[in-house]
Amino acid sequence: METPETRRPARPPSHTDTHADIDYRLAFAHAPVGMVLSRNRTMVDCNARLCEMFGADRDALIGQSFRVLYPSVAEFERIGKRMEPILNTKGRYADNRMMRRVGDLHGAMAGETFWCHVTGHALNRALPHEAGIWIFEDLGSRRAGKAELTPREREIAAQVMQGLTSKEIGRALGISHRTVELHRARLMRKYTAATTAELVQKLISGP
Repeated sequence: METPETRRPARPPSHTDTHADIDYRLAFAHAPVGMVLSRNRTMVDCNARLCEMFGADRDALIGQSFRVLYPSVAEFERIGKRMEPILNTKGRYADNRMMRRVGDLHGAMAGETFWCHVTGHALNRALPHEAGIWIFEDLGSRRAGKAELTPREREIAAQVMQGLTSKEIGRALGISHRTVELHRARLMRKYTAATTAELVQKLISGP
């Protein structure tokens, strides 16, 4: 007969027990969002979803600068600088931005632009670009941003999608709110949008 002296509590599952059957490399490879491991803004590994999103084989992306995913060098440089103080402080960064497909594989069209939600985590806050983990989510469902936008218009459009006012956008980008309003008015005309909500919808899905 079991007594209090002989009764033993059930051994709680150990860290090894609960995780031994999880293949983290497989989880990375088949994640439903694009994932990239980076060093100094260069891609050192990526998963299948990222390749599909940007229309390229893994071998065509590994070793490449993130620059190849941006519509312009100016945007690559400006966004990189804007991320640094935020990564320094929080270790994390997120925004919406327009990206560019690299190749014609997986149903993509090389050079096509699309809206993407990007989230990143710096492994070393003191050197935020030294090493990081980045996630890319296609907001456009493979529909191009068809209106011809300048690099600055794309940056302002990305901020509009975050729900920021002209003054807030101006502070974020280091420009006057009047300059923001001029670009915002041009975006409304280019997308034939009557309201900000309509503009956001058209930015995501294409005009």
